[in-house]
This record gives sequence, structure tokens and C-alpha cells, in this order.
Amino acid sequence: MSVVGFDFGNESCIVAVARQRGIDVVLNDESKRETPAIVCFGDKQRFLGTAGAASTMMNPKNSISQIKRLIGRQFADPELQQDIKTFPFVVTEGPDGYPLIHARYLGESRTFTPTQVFGMMLSNLKEIAEKNLNAAVVDCCIGIPLYFTDLQRRAVLDAATIAGLHPLRLFHETTATALAYGIYKTDLPENDQLNVAFVDVGHASMQVCIAGFKKGQLKVLSQSYDRSLGGRDFDEVLFNHFAAKFKEEYKIDVFQNARACLRLRAACEKLKKVLSANPEAPLNIECLMDEKDVRGFIKRDEFEQLSLPILERVKGPLEKALAEAGLTVENVHMVEVVGSGSRVPAINKILTEFFKKEPRRTMNASECVARGCALQCAILSPTFKVREFQVNESFPFSISLSWKAPSSDAQESGPDNKQSTLVFPKGNPIPSVKALTIYRSGTFSIDVQYDDVSGLQTPAKISTYTIGPFQSTKNEKAKVKVKVRLNVHGIISVESATLLEEEEEIEVPVYKEPAGENSKMETDEAPADAAAAATPSTNDNDVSMQDANTKATANAPGAENGTPEAGDKPVQMDTDTKVEAPKKKVKKINIPVVELVYGAMAATDVQKAVEKEFEMALQDRVMEETKDKKNAVEAYVYDMRNKLNDKYQEFVIDSEREAFTAKLQEVEDWLYEDGEDETKGVYIAKLEELKKQGDPIEERYKEYMERGTVIDQLAYCINSYREAAMSNDPKFDHIDINEKQKVLNECVEAENWLREKKQHQDSLPKYATPVLLSADVRKKAEAVDRFCKPIMTKPKPLPPKPATPEAPATPPPQGGEQQQQPPQENPNASTNENAGDNANPAPPPASAEPMETDKPENTGSA
Repeated sequence: MSVVGFDFGNESCIVAVARQRGIDVVLNDESKRETPAIVCFGDKQRFLGTAGAASTMMNPKNSISQIKRLIGRQFADPELQQDIKTFPFVVTEGPDGYPLIHARYLGESRTFTPTQVFGMMLSNLKEIAEKNLNAAVVDCCIGIPLYFTDLQRRAVLDAATIAGLHPLRLFHETTATALAYGIYKTDLPENDQLNVAFVDVGHASMQVCIAGFKKGQLKVLSQSYDRSLGGRDFDEVLFNHFAAKFKEEYKIDVFQNARACLRLRAACEKLKKVLSANPEAPLNIECLMDEKDVRGFIKRDEFEQLSLPILERVKGPLEKALAEAGLTVENVHMVEVVGSGSRVPAINKILTEFFKKEPRRTMNASECVARGCALQCAILSPTFKVREFQVNESFPFSISLSWKAPSSDAQESGPDNKQSTLVFPKGNPIPSVKALTIYRSGTFSIDVQYDDVSGLQTPAKISTYTIGPFQSTKNEKAKVKVKVRLNVHGIISVESATLLEEEEEIEVPVYKEPAGENSKMETDEAPADAAAAATPSTNDNDVSMQDANTKATANAPGAENGTPEAGDKPVQMDTDTKVEAPKKKVKKINIPVVELVYGAMAATDVQKAVEKEFEMALQDRVMEETKDKKNAVEAYVYDMRNKLNDKYQEFVIDSEREAFTAKLQEVEDWLYEDGEDETKGVYIAKLEELKKQGDPIEERYKEYMERGTVIDQLAYCINSYREAAMSNDPKFDHIDINEKQKVLNECVEAENWLREKKQHQDSLPKYATPVLLSADVRKKAEAVDRFCKPIMTKPKPLPPKPATPEAPATPPPQGGEQQQQPPQENPNASTNENAGDNANPAPPPASAEPMETDKPENTGSA
């Protein structure tokens, strides 16, 4: 099971993985830790990530960047309209009111939704993770800004589906940063709370989170944000300043040229980084536009003066976060600054003045979100054991449910005939479940909506749920229990609806039991509805959403939830010995729920996008393989031409060299003319055609280089067996003389074969086809070894055991070392031992011989 965290940024992305030794940020194909969030569409394939960034300058109108600003937002969003002005690519309004991205792909104009492009980039990040882990990546955790709406969160999940990923959680970036900060802290207090403010100034937005830490847990106290305050806004200030300056000095308007805009923006971004460490900095760009070189110069004070409108907005999210947390500046113990845009000195100055303490930079400003996401994924994954650390996340919005009141209540409910209630207030824990009770006689609808959309620039209504059809058996309105869930991703949905019907009461005699059994009966007698109501303990609250004319019915015993009934029954049962207690049966019927999410992709559209992504990925793979084959042909042409005039010179005749060189030149010319754009199969065929001429030359050279080594190996093999057969060594005495002669004959035959072949080979020129091949020499060596080895390694025959009656009196040889130690004082044992070594001449030679032959037998048995 993969454990991967993705930080999908507006400008760049980072991938972190959990391994046995901790969390690692993995490298992409260019060995960089950050991957540009760019998708570039070409005439034949897509270029993703680093490849896309390399193609941007040459193909700006088809290079899609800042995807995070587009996903899940309406085209009419004022912030989106402001962003579109800076994009080099075309974005238009789709039929559903959401943006469509236009690009030229495979020679024709195509349109893509931001969700599709987001999915393409996630596919690239998935590939990077898989290459580093050498395993399939499916489960992951994706970091998202805390201000992402319900629709944006759903869009990220759809993009993950397109990329073949299964997010275990969409994790707020600020909470991921807090987790990466706190989980490694070993000195967190057990009782007192350590309050830390995390300020994340990214490429396009600013987020603030105040978190309280205790030993083994963190709790998000408050969150705030500014969706359009980031590093790119400072870049834009410099860009507009120099664009106006160059128009005045050099009479060039960069706004008329997409490539000039990109180059100037890139230069301004570098200039901003230089100004972060230096009081002044120059700007020089060659051939920016109309073949004109431009120069500029700016001081940090002037830059900060130009950026004053942006800097004045920094305090807003800080004040809001502090107020919502209910803390004073003195209660915030530390301030951590992260994010790519946080290096501007003016921002640090504002933070110092606001919090009255110096901001800290103990974390990696760019990688902390990815690391936190990987840690969260590891916590959720069963394959990793992580230190116990509880994350108490909170929801940044207020969510209400509204429904249409019955016609009889129109006067009370207002002219729009709508009633609503707040279900998930701002700061509600994630995840959470609420159980709601509604009284209706037939199918009805519930709208899920934001309670306040002032800072969201999004429609208030999120989704509509149609509950029904259903029919009550009684004439009165039916009691419907609706379960609303706020899941781990921060997405609200009506999970289920249940029709609760009380059947006819049955009189059941109930006897008073002893005290030991009474507690058991209390549990058993509790109605099913009580159990259902008690299930959502901490997060599940039963809220009664009844209309005005049903309030009296709702106040009746047992009408809303079963908890009071569960408490009343034991008291009733303890009063008398025998009580006629009515027992009610509650019948539960599941009601169908139909979901309509405004602006979300339909399931069929998601499936089509998955198939389309597969087709495009296949096209990319075919083009990459085609490039590899083309490069292989080109490399072979250059390599072989050099070798023909160098180390292959003696292995080819002049006429053959000239013909082959001409062929190589012909293929090279073809590569840069007609063969510039061919299929993979054509390049494979062209390479095979060249190798038909080149392989024999390479083979002759290879044989010449290897021949000496393999001949020496065969000669060594022959000499080794010949010496063994002619040796007087006692270990070969048991081998029959005729067998040894066979070995000698085999060696002589192999030697004669080698001599004859070698003489023939030496008489040939190097460019001739060799007659003595390395493979043949190796086969001969194997044949000699196969014939001689069984003979020369034949084991000695075991001698017959001695038949003397005195043998049992001697200590058995099987005792080995263990039996030699105790009988040291026995004179017979020492005599036998000396006899074995032929040191004592007293025993006859006949008895000494069995002792000698017993030694190998004893060793063998041991």
C-alpha cells in the first residue's frame, strides 16, 4: 500500500513518500525536488511538469499553468477574471457557466476543463512517486487550501479519479504544516496548551492557522485567508512597473507579445528574490521584443512603496485568525512562516510588528505541506506504524440546510416558503455527522447551502437532495430521519434517509427481576430508535427540523429520539412486581436519496475523462518510444562512422568501408529530411537495415578481442586435467590406469583441435570471417570438463570393516572428542591412541592398519 503526500501548488508541486526511515521528498526526472505545475499541449503529445516548463517559452499559448486558480470556480468569479488577464492561454465560459481551457493538441483545437488538466498533472506526480517507490501508487493524501469550496473539493477528487488515485483525505495545507511541525516535537506540554500561528504565504494566496498543541495532539483553533495575496502579486507589481518603463524608454509594449510577457515575468520573479537579500538589483533581458535589449534598476525601498497596497492587506487575515481563536497576541507563543512568497522582508516586518515577536523559520518553507500530507497518509494507512498523534481539524465555513415548508405554514415561514437551520457552524470538527428528524407526508427536497458567502465569491447553494418517494401507512405525516455527513474531505452530503413507523402496541407482561438481571433488561428493552440516536456520540447530534403545525406531535413522548424512553423504562419497571408495559415496535424503511450537486461533473463525464486521459497517456508513451528509436538510429550512425575509421579499421576492407560509410551518410540525410517525422516501426526497420551491414564487422572485432581469453581458459582446463591424470599424488591412486588414459586422450584430442583451428585462424586477415569462434572454444572447454571431471573426482572406495573380536573392547570411534576426554587415566586408551599414530611398535602391523582406515570412516560419520 502506497503512502504518498502531494502538495499541488499554484506554481510548483512536491511529492513526499513515507519510507521505513521517515518522510522523503522524491526527485523528478531532472533530479529536482519541485515540479512545475504546467501542462503543455503539442502537435503530437503533451509535455507535463518539467518537460512542460521547458516548452513554455516556445509554445506559450498552449502551456497551461496556475491550474489551481481555475478548478471548481465560476467563469464570472471576479478573482478569476482578474487572473485570466495574465494568462497567455485562452479561457472562455462553458455552457454550464464554468471555465473552459482552449489549446491546440494533435493539430486541432481542443477544449479541456480545469479538472481534466488538474488530473493530467496529478498523473505526472503519480508517475514520479511510482518511479521512486518502484511500486504502484493509488492511496495518497492531497493538500488543498483551506478556502476551497465544496465544489472545488469535489473537483479535486474527480481529478484524482482521472489520474487513477484514491485520496484517503483532502488535507488543509495549514493543518498539514501544523502536523509536520508538531509530530516531531517531544517537549509538548501535557496540560498547558502551546499556541502556534502558522502563516503560509504561497504563490497566489495567504493562509493563517492558529493551532494548539498538547502532548500527542493538535487542535486547529482558527483559520483565515486571503485568496489573492501571494508571491505572484509582488511579481506583478514589478512586471507592471518595468512594462511601463520599457514602453516609455524603448517604445516596446510587452503586452502585445505573449513570449515577451513570459520572459519579463520570469525576470521579475528572479529580481524579487534578489531584492529579498539585497537593497537594490538590476534587470537585464536580451532581445526581449523587436530585437531590443532592455535594462532596468530598482531599489528595495521603491519596490516596497510600489507594493504598499498588497502589504496593507496582510494584517487582515492575521487579525481575523486571532479574533476567532479568542486569543491575544501574548497567548500566541510562536509564529512559523512558510510558503514560497514568505521571503519578502516587508512581510516579515509586518508579522514581527503584529505578533510582537520574531517569526521563526524552523521548517522547510516549500516542503512542509507535502511532508504533512505524507504523515497524514501514513496515519490513515494500516501498513505504517506512526507515533500516536491526534489531529483535530475544523471546517472553515458555516453550512445550513433549507427546505420548503408545507403550504399550510406559508404565512409563518415567509413569502419564499422556505425554512432553514444551521447544521455545521464554522469551526465544526471534521469529520462529523448530524441526524435530523423531519415530518413529511411525501417526497420532499433539502438544499445544502453556505450560511455566509461574502468572502467566497460562489453561489450560496451547494446541492439539492430529493428524498422519496415514500408513503406512510397512517394518515398523519411520517417521521423521516435524515443523516447528514461532513466527511474527511470537507464535503457535505445527505448520506441516508430512513422512514420510522411505530407499529401497533402489544401488551407484554413484564416481571421485576433481581438487581443483577435488571441492568441487562434495561439494555435489551431500550427501543431500536434509542440505539440509533445514541450511535453518533460525539459528532452525531439529533436536530429536530419540524414545521410549525407538527410541533405538538414532535413533543409527544418518543416522537423525536429514543433517549428519554430508554431512561424512563427502568423506573417504570422497578415500581411493581408485575406491570402491563406497552412495548412499541419501530419499523425502519430506507428511503431513496437523489443527489444534485451544482457545477459538479457527472459520473459519466468523469468516466469519459478517465478514458480520454488513458488515450492521451498512450499517445505520449508512443511518441516517447518513437523518439527513443529515432535517437537510437542517429546514435548508431555517428557511433559506427567513428568506429569504422578507428578501432574497426582493420576488420573491414576498404570497399566495404566505403559502401557502409555511404549508407550511413544516406540514413543521416534521411533522418533530417524525409525521416524527421516517421513512425516507430520505420525507425526500427531502418536500424535493422544498418545492423545487417554493421553487425558482421562488430562481430569480427568482438571475436578478436575475446578469443585470447577463452583460448587461455581452454588451455588451462586441458593442462589441469592432464597434470591430474599423470600425477603420483596418493589421492588419485584409486583411479584405474585405463580411466586416466582416457582423460589423457581427451586432453590430447582437445589440444590438437585447438592447435589446428588456431593455426587456421592466424593465417586469416582480421577482416575475414573468423573460423575459431569464442562460443566454439567455450563449448570445447565444457565438453572436456564434462568428460574428465567425473573420472578425476571419483571418490575412494570405502575399506571393509575389521572382523576382529577385540574390536568392541576398544573405545568406539563414534564417540569422537566427547569420549576421549574422560578416559585420560586409562592406560588402554592411551595405548590405542598411540597405536593409531604408529608411535608404539608393540602392536603388530596388521592391527595398526584397521586403525588407519577407521579414521576417514569416523570423520565421515561425524
